[in-house]
Amino acid sequence: MAENLPVTSVWLTCQKPSRDQRRGRYVPESSSHPGKMLPNLAAHAISTYTAPGDLVFDPMCGSGTTLVEAMHLGRHGIGLDIEPRFTTLAEANVTLASAQGAAGTAKVLTGDATRLLDLVPASAVGQAGLVLTSPPYGRGTHGLVRATSTGVRKRDHLYGDREKGNLAYGGWSRLLDGFAEILAASYELLRPGGTVVITCRPVRRQRDDLIDLPGELLAVAKSVGLVPVERCAAMLAAVRDGQIVHRASMFGLMAVRRARSEGVPVHLVAHEDVLVLRRQ
Repeated sequence: MAENLPVTSVWLTCQKPSRDQRRGRYVPESSSHPGKMLPNLAAHAISTYTAPGDLVFDPMCGSGTTLVEAMHLGRHGIGLDIEPRFTTLAEANVTLASAQGAAGTAKVLTGDATRLLDLVPASAVGQAGLVLTSPPYGRGTHGLVRATSTGVRKRDHLYGDREKGNLAYGGWSRLLDGFAEILAASYELLRPGGTVVITCRPVRRQRDDLIDLPGELLAVAKSVGLVPVERCAAMLAAVRDGQIVHRASMFGLMAVRRARSEGVPVHLVAHEDVLVLRRQ
């Protein structure tokens, strides 16, 4: 189980495929979210940086992974997302966790996280032990595969509605500026000594243009007063007998093979960076 993982700079959070981590614990429709956090990753962060009864907050909660894992670990959660179709999923997953006997509780809110202090209960200000989240990496991901009469197509690979202010559609400058606003407001929700955990990875905008998103987000977090304390790696692949066993999708494999055939030294992504910061 994820809560028994050793505290280390490398988190073995993908020994089981993500679908197996979610099976029976999340409603099947959760697969429609294009950028789900690994449940074992969320559980490891929550069990490492909080205690039972603590409040955990996710300003971009998607289908509710942070909330569900917090509930099963006896914590309480508040999640916010700008996309109503995803908060509907999160609510369904919270309801399922409660039905399965989870000791914690969670509340799901719909709205723009850059204005989160206008949306979350005033009683939560200064109370959160952990803010755990991951930003979008652009408007789409590899998504899931759907077979059609004309070939294989992607499905469930877009984050949502560009007209609603979703940061996934705003470009990198808007993403970083918006994330700064979110972290500044999240800082106010944290209790003194509270922790922020951000999971992210470098992003290739063009074949030859690799963006150091973890480094950019670290600078943003520091700019709002958060103090870095750890930088870890959460595995997106399994480790078996000292060897990496990838969990890449078909589209991920195809993209790497295509890029390498064109001379771009791309590799399969095997981990996410985990930035751990604190409010003093």
